Amino acid sequence: MLSVLVFLPLLAGAALLAVPRLSDGVVRAAWVGVGVAEVALTVALWIGFTRNPPAAGEFAYEAHRTWIPTLRSGYHIGVDGLSLPLVSLTTVLFLACACHAWRRRDRLRWFAALFLFLESVCLGVFVSLDLVLFFVFFDLTIVGMYFVINGWGHERARQAALQFFLYTFVGSLALLLGFIVLYLAADPHTFDMVELTAANPLAGNTARGAVALAAIGVGLVIKTPTFPFHTWLPLAHTEAPAEGSAILAGVLLKLGTYGFLRIAMPLLPEAWRRYALVLVVIGVISVLYGALVAMAQRDVKRMIAYTSVNHMGYVVLAVGAAGLVAGNSEHARTLAITGAVTQMVSHGLITGALFLLAGVLYERRHTYELDAFGGLAGQAPVFAAVTAAAFFASLGLPGFSGFIAEFQIFVGSFAPAPVFTALAFPGIVITAALLLRAYQRLFLGAPRTEASFADFTAPEAISIIPLMALSVAIGIAPRVLLDVVEPAARALGVLVVR
Repeated sequence: MLSVLVFLPLLAGAALLAVPRLSDGVVRAAWVGVGVAEVALTVALWIGFTRNPPAAGEFAYEAHRTWIPTLRSGYHIGVDGLSLPLVSLTTVLFLACACHAWRRRDRLRWFAALFLFLESVCLGVFVSLDLVLFFVFFDLTIVGMYFVINGWGHERARQAALQFFLYTFVGSLALLLGFIVLYLAADPHTFDMVELTAANPLAGNTARGAVALAAIGVGLVIKTPTFPFHTWLPLAHTEAPAEGSAILAGVLLKLGTYGFLRIAMPLLPEAWRRYALVLVVIGVISVLYGALVAMAQRDVKRMIAYTSVNHMGYVVLAVGAAGLVAGNSEHARTLAITGAVTQMVSHGLITGALFLLAGVLYERRHTYELDAFGGLAGQAPVFAAVTAAAFFASLGLPGFSGFIAEFQIFVGSFAPAPVFTALAFPGIVITAALLLRAYQRLFLGAPRTEASFADFTAPEAISIIPLMALSVAIGIAPRVLLDVVEPAARALGVLVVR
């Protein structure tokens, strides 16, 4: 069932390209239909997982087949409480993008096929339990997004696509180096994550552990991205189409932070504890830097891109704090890791919605400049109300998923790193200030132009409003998510301090 979930979009995308002269209507219906099927499969997986949860440290829906026997690398997949929420987020966001692109006509068949390809490889990253398999899917996400930005982006699309590809590809090569160090340290040699976790091959080897963690860490922080490895992000977001930006922020950025939870922390626990403070510092700097630079932006998309640096900084702060043993109880570790996963889900929903909302602005006025808008609340009240909800959710207002995530992160991180956690608090105030100021400039006051601004179309409403509804649902009833995440977070916390 998990293999069907992963490869169904890929097969559907190949079928769209293989069948000649398909009308745009058929392509749209097929794309949305596959998205609905993927969400339905995810719901079935979630129900089955909650009814029969795996034991601590184990995986549900596991499949293990020999792939490259000479390397002891296999097709090994499965999900636990850390990966299932991100699998669910992925299917929901890709369905939202399929709905949002309903009116797109520019080479629609190729556009849909690329997004279906991207959906498969993103899901593959989240379910992989073998380092080679993880790397293959991880690298293919770069390829898919490169073509999305280059083929359907704006004026500087080629530059943005090239910069995105080269920067993140260098990160993936560093990641591969770390994987090879782990492979060679294991006896017998293997790329299987479950076996490597049990063996802890670099325990007691300080130098090799530091090299492996540095290589894997660089690869993951580039993908996240955090300061100072974030410089590819603003241009890529600004030039990508709205659907591409939503997937880039909502899913692809999570591949980096998920790698910390799935690979760096359980496979390198000793090195992680030794250098966890470095991650905490990087997280705090990213929180403050992202918020401050976002405040200076006059482009809506660049502003949202820098808030992603800010919000992903909270995740890095949490996973770093989970590795600080001194003054860190098991409960605090569990809370920090749970908050990190919740923040990934929350950020994906909210920022995905924000980039799709920015796409509505571009569709109407062909610009993202804040000064080109004003007084939109009177012309597009539904659009204004949904954008207000997204802005309030992004700044962490109670009642939305962001509040649940950030509250857990701050409480879980405060015990082991009180000073650094306190330094991150102003990030919330700065984020609130920049989002409220942007909302005033976009929607309140007198219109800056006499040009009309149409309210939501049906595809736009269907793609964006459910994302905000899910954020509200998590903010009001978080147990549905937390009951899945917490057991896996607790098991990971135990591995970190073994």
